[in-house]
Amino acid sequence: MRLKQWQKCTDWPLMILAIVFLAAFSWQVLAGTYTTLCEGLMNAIWIVFIVDYVVSLWLAEDKWQWFKHNLISLLSIVLPMFRPLRLLRLVKVLHVLGRTSGMAVRGKLTVYTIGSVSMLIYVSALAVYAAERGAEGSSITDFPTALWWAFVTATTVGYGDHTPVTVYGKLVAVGLMFTGIALIGMITAMLASWIVDQVNAEAEEREEEAQSETDRLRRDIRELTDTVAALREEIRGLRSPDASSSVPKPPSTPPIPSGL
Repeated sequence: MRLKQWQKCTDWPLMILAIVFLAAFSWQVLAGTYTTLCEGLMNAIWIVFIVDYVVSLWLAEDKWQWFKHNLISLLSIVLPMFRPLRLLRLVKVLHVLGRTSGMAVRGKLTVYTIGSVSMLIYVSALAVYAAERGAEGSSITDFPTALWWAFVTATTVGYGDHTPVTVYGKLVAVGLMFTGIALIGMITAMLASWIVDQVNAEAEEREEEAQSETDRLRRDIRELTDTVAALREEIRGLRSPDASSSVPKPPSTPPIPSGL
């Protein structure tokens, strides 16, 4: 089995597991009940992510190149071995969701970007809320405030009305800042590309209209040329000797006698 075949077979199952992982983490953070069950479910899904990484590396033709291009995936499955960094497992969720979305068509790219931004803000809000709630001096004490903080930070506005005070909250903030800059760059590039396409489409439409008008004028000129040529042929036919001989001569007038 090749790497593409493996990914084709595992993309949807991994996507479903990623959604379950995110739902379990959300329930654990927001509801605070069945924490043991949620933790066990997330650990089981994390093991599946590890198996997927190992198998993908084993099936890759150029293992070193694949390894270099998937360092974030490696960090997302290795660092969460330390319990305080378990939030990094959510990076794998974003990676799996992104891999299953595809980016070949602009429409898919737009959906992927919007989904990534929404997921990033939601996941970052969960992460910072889990790290900051109950911390001394923290102003992020509820999830709506965490959502507001994540949105402000991701857009690089940074009002400063709410800031993390814990080490892990600050790490989440740093990751959100860098990721937010990258995603804003993608959104800006998409908007610029869309505007350029609209201008090009309008220019092409005008060019097609001009070409159509030119073709119509050429057709009219061709028809006029054919008409003039036909008239010339008709005139030439009237001036030919055969045509003049066929025209009847008027009767001659008899001479008048001189004596009259």
